[in-house]
Amino acid sequence: MSISDKALCALHNLADKHSGQDVDWISIADARVLTELGLAKRTRSGWEITPEGLSMVAQSPARTAGPATVARPWPPR
Repeated sequence: MSISDKALCALHNLADKHSGQDVDWISIADARVLTELGLAKRTRSGWEITPEGLSMVAQSPARTAGPATVARPWPPR
């Protein structure tokens, strides 16, 4: 299966979220594409990666751009 670079980046972000890392927001359009492909699902707490999505991340090349920028709450705690 082939997906766009943007969707793959979003999938990597969901994998990072799954492993407990802080991640930035992902595009709803990208999340919907992932959902349609069975790589993510929508839950009450947001988008979550599926086992199929985790498998695709494991098989994909490592990110070259590094992790996404994390939005921090303001004011700092």
